[in-house]
Amino acid sequence: MSSAELSESPSRSTVGQAGRILLLEGEDLLREMLALALQEQGYEVVVTSDGRNALPSIQGGSSYHGDSCFNLLIMDSINGLDLCRMLRHQGNPVPILIIGARGSANNCAFYLEAGSDDYLTKPFGMREFIARCRALMRRQRLGQLPQPVMLQYKNITVYPEECRVLVRGVEVKFSPKQFRLLELFMSYPRRVWSRDQLLEKIWGQDFIGDSKTVDVHIRWLREKLEIDPSQPEYIITVRGFGYRFG
Repeated sequence: MSSAELSESPSRSTVGQAGRILLLEGEDLLREMLALALQEQGYEVVVTSDGRNALPSIQGGSSYHGDSCFNLLIMDSINGLDLCRMLRHQGNPVPILIIGARGSANNCAFYLEAGSDDYLTKPFGMREFIARCRALMRRQRLGQLPQPVMLQYKNITVYPEECRVLVRGVEVKFSPKQFRLLELFMSYPRRVWSRDQLLEKIWGQDFIGDSKTVDVHIRWLREKLEIDPSQPEYIITVRGFGYRFG
C-alpha cells in the first residue's frame, strides 16, 4: 500500500460491528499491527500514513453534530497535531487519540491542549491500546445524550450543543476536555468534586495516568475564565477535598 493512499483494511465477517476508526500512522509495521488488533475486536479500520489524505475522508462524511463517519481517530504525533487543531477549530467532536514517539511523554499536555482526547506514548501494550480506544468511543456515545440549550453563571455562558463559551460577552475557545470540565462544573454549581471524581466523569474509568492531569486542566480553565487566575472567582480550590464552581 502506498503511503499516499487511503485504503480500507481487509474485510472480516465481524469488522464494523463495534465502530469505525481512522488510523493514521507513519510506521508501516505498527500501522499493520494496530489495524489487525482493532479488526480482531470487531472495528472497521481505515488506514493511511499521510495526513493530507486523511482530512478529506474525515470532512467528507461528517456533519460535525455528533454524526461523524468515524467513531474514533488515531493519529501519530507527527501527522496528528495540525489535523487535530484544524478539526477542533471546525467544531468536529470526534474523539482523537494521539500516539507519541518514544520518550515524548512530556508532550502529553501539549497535544491535549491542541484538542486530542487522549495521548499514548510508544512503546505500549495492545491491551492498554484497545482499552483506551474503547473508553474514548464509550464516552462519545454517552456524550450524545440530550443536553440543555444553555448554562449560565454570572458572566459565563455555555452552549453545550454548540460547544461554545462566552466569557464576559466574548467567545473563548476551549479544548474538548476543558469544555467538558466547565460544562460539568456549571451543571452542578457549588458542588465539590474530588480529583478522582473528575477523572471518572471526564476521562472515564479506564483512564491510566496521574491525577495531576486534573490540576493542569483546572489551571488552563482559570487562565481563560478568571480576571486574576491567582485569585479565582469561579473555580475554587477546596483544600483537602478538590474543586467547586462558584
